[in-house]
Amino acid sequence: MKIFLIPCPIAENTSTEVLPPQILTALQQTTHFLVENVRTARRFISELKLGIQIESLTFEVLDKDTQSKTVTDFYKKHSSVEYIGVISEAGCPGVADPGALAVSIAQQQNIEVIPLVGPSSILLGLMGSGFSGQSFAFIGYLPIDKAARIRKIEQLDRDVAKWGQTQIFIETPYRNNALLEDLIAQCAPDSLICIACDVTAPSSFVQTKKASDWAKAQPDLHKKPCIFLLGK
Repeated sequence: MKIFLIPCPIAENTSTEVLPPQILTALQQTTHFLVENVRTARRFISELKLGIQIESLTFEVLDKDTQSKTVTDFYKKHSSVEYIGVISEAGCPGVADPGALAVSIAQQQNIEVIPLVGPSSILLGLMGSGFSGQSFAFIGYLPIDKAARIRKIEQLDRDVAKWGQTQIFIETPYRNNALLEDLIAQCAPDSLICIACDVTAPSSFVQTKKASDWAKAQPDLHKKPCIFLLGK
């Protein structure tokens, strides 16, 4: 058995632009999948028009609530299968994603893991920011509590100034505008903030500006997938 980590598009209707042929070949070889969302995974595979009979495929949910036993049992039940695919809801499985559980268990069981090339909003945002790619940290979500979030932003801003380490984080899309307002308010006026929005979509933009410049013209980020970065 081998585990394919299969990236999928971040933006709709971009498969032909962002997926290399290696992913299509892997999908044609794979009949069993661990996926964050079965409906999304089925649609993703179907839209590629690879001649795959979706009804013949086996799917098991692997989301934030999945227990280790579920994945272990899936591997055991399908131990004779040559390939098992792991598919995220969007982007690269295992990166800020529940797919990491499937990889961890595979590593523990000495199952070969094959990560495939594909779009990652985190790396694409970093690449387009102009910030340090030698030293960076992905923080994930900042605290929901406003006071705790403000303290975290102040800490990250200080860390960038002191160490030069790029700080990368995300927010639930409907809270993006509020996060940007907090960043502008709490970061030093000359602090650099990068917003990578709708990455790989036709509406995509990756822009780096000083906090004071973002304050003059704040974009509407409501319900748009975004990556936020602080750097120098």
